[in-house]
Amino acid sequence: MSQYPMPNPYQQPYQPLQPSPTAPAPSLRETARRRFRSGLSFAALYVIVIWAVHLINGLLFGGVLIFFGIHPLDLSSIWHIFTSPLLHADFGHLISNTVPGAVFSFLIGMSGKRVWWEVLAFVVIVGGLGTWLLGGVGTNHIGASGLVYGWLGYLLVRGIFNRSLPQILVGVVLGVFYSGLVWGVLPGTPGVSWQAHLFGALGGILAGMLITSDDPPALKARRERKALERGRRS
Repeated sequence: MSQYPMPNPYQQPYQPLQPSPTAPAPSLRETARRRFRSGLSFAALYVIVIWAVHLINGLLFGGVLIFFGIHPLDLSSIWHIFTSPLLHADFGHLISNTVPGAVFSFLIGMSGKRVWWEVLAFVVIVGGLGTWLLGGVGTNHIGASGLVYGWLGYLLVRGIFNRSLPQILVGVVLGVFYSGLVWGVLPGTPGVSWQAHLFGALGGILAGMLITSDDPPALKARRERKALERGRRS
């Protein structure tokens, strides 16, 4: 008599493992479209916020919100470093910051929301604290020009530190086109906060030096390989 193993009704038939399907990589056109939409959204965000704040300040509060500008060395108002970029003295002041700010916000926003928010944090904190320390007792500093200078500073240097030729070329073009803004970081013009311009620009340059979220894929891969090699040696 021959013996055969009893079939197991709960045993599933063998099926070879199939590789899980992966989503196709986005095309260059789709990537460019996403970057453009991202940049456009951050440019629109910047313009909408500063214009909405100005209209609300004028129509509902009679302009008294300018009190929330930076008051140098006044410890009780140090948190005004976060509100002062949103306030403007008049429509001329507002318009002068609208176009260049929108352009720079668009260019940075094309790199993604993480990059945009990181650069904004550097510019607001460094620029605001520098103005609070050295802006002059008894003065009140308002306006988005510190942001404008900070974003421009970042765009001028970011290609150098992340070794991106396209970003270097963007920095060169912006440096030529906006070369006249360099005079804004020097004292001498009454009523102009050169401190906000100077320290905002320094904040943007620091962001370009320290932020890595805007690095090209090749540079990121190179850094990962170096980190892996250091881990093996240790």
